[in-house]
Amino acid sequence: MSRPRVVDSVDYKPFETKLPASRARIIPWLTVMAGSLVTIIPVVATIPLLPPFGLVMLLAWRLLARFAFRPWAAAPLGFFDDLVSGQPLGSSVLLWSLAFVTIDMIEQRLAFRDHWQDWLIASGLIALCIIVGRFIAVPVGAHVDTIMIAQLAVTILMFPLAARIVAAIQNKRGAE
Repeated sequence: MSRPRVVDSVDYKPFETKLPASRARIIPWLTVMAGSLVTIIPVVATIPLLPPFGLVMLLAWRLLARFAFRPWAAAPLGFFDDLVSGQPLGSSVLLWSLAFVTIDMIEQRLAFRDHWQDWLIASGLIALCIIVGRFIAVPVGAHVDTIMIAQLAVTILMFPLAARIVAAIQNKRGAE
């Protein structure tokens, strides 16, 4: 009888690619599009508190994996979100592109960031997108401010979950 071979529990191969390059590049796009598609799930609610998951996933990818998207990627993803969510066409294109430009400007000033700074940056951009999106989509006289503040709070609290999902996916797809 031969003894079973003992295998090291650490399987560390630093030069082995984890995913093919084409699949690794498409995963961030698919996760943001899946986040945008959450809005088509029929949910019965008395108040609309559904956060814009596509925006949250986009910000998580941009803040955690800097090179996952090209600088122009916010425009087509925003267009897809506008088509799916029912927002006025072009609003997410504009707001998501402005979010990318803002993150680029912040990255020029900050050399290193931690999770709390990423959460603060994402919170500001989420607030900007939701508030400006409200003025684009809804007449100024509409009384939706209380619901909008609740949606804003829920969306900001969703960012750490999105960051955790992005970090897990980034770990699987390999560092860039």
